[in-house]
Amino acid sequence: MNMDRWLPRTIESVIPNLRPGDEYFVIDGGSTDTSTAIIRSYEKHLAGWVSEPDKGYADALAKGFARATGDILCWINAGDLLLPGALDAARKAMTNTAADMIFGDDFYIDEDGRVIFFSRGYVRNLQHAMLYGGWTPLQDACFWRRELYERIGGMNRGLKYAADFELFLRMTLHGTCRYVPVTFSAFRRHLGQKSIAGVEAYQSERAEVRRRELAHVSGSSFWKSFRLLWHPLAIRWRVHVMQRRWRRPDLVGAQVSGLSCGQYWPPVD
Repeated sequence: MNMDRWLPRTIESVIPNLRPGDEYFVIDGGSTDTSTAIIRSYEKHLAGWVSEPDKGYADALAKGFARATGDILCWINAGDLLLPGALDAARKAMTNTAADMIFGDDFYIDEDGRVIFFSRGYVRNLQHAMLYGGWTPLQDACFWRRELYERIGGMNRGLKYAADFELFLRMTLHGTCRYVPVTFSAFRRHLGQKSIAGVEAYQSERAEVRRRELAHVSGSSFWKSFRLLWHPLAIRWRVHVMQRRWRRPDLVGAQVSGLSCGQYWPPVD
């Protein structure tokens, strides 16, 4: 909502990715800036759009997914970008892995579209990393099957901050998830993001989601306790040590407009 500065760039990153049969819906929460006029200017490329007050971003996402009829679902937030070839690569990966959900890599970019760093989304076991370690996959680099989304009941509209974490966690608990070493997208850092402005509320909501799901996980209390100790340490190691190994300093400062979807780890010669 009220993201008109970034909206055209996001829409223009999606449109070239679309193929016959693809559906692109834009859901706006009743913005009071120029967002509605911007969306209307791209109307011929959209399967549909709506601009009306909602109960939060989870409610807005649920509206979009309820309108979609495709077999593979994803979303991209205003400000973020799909890289050229991302949807074709996602389709191929979903077929090759036969997974219910795939998750990959992205670039973090600044407000001017320059690469801050390459972010690798790899974890060995996404379910354990999320449930016991609080890890979150890179939302803009996640794709999943409609059947799984509907089987788990879709978005939890009651959550205000951690609805993406909660959705992906339930997917890992009820479906097959696979990491693919493909950089699908770019995540733009700016001060209007919930992950920045509402970090404490996000962490609190995420912790409550994990407690709820842990209460339903079978197994001995010993192994639960061990994993609750081990996985946060593993995540810290991953963030503070391995991410340094994975970074692509040669790409820092590059304009993301010059980059396409592809494999950036291991580094491409």
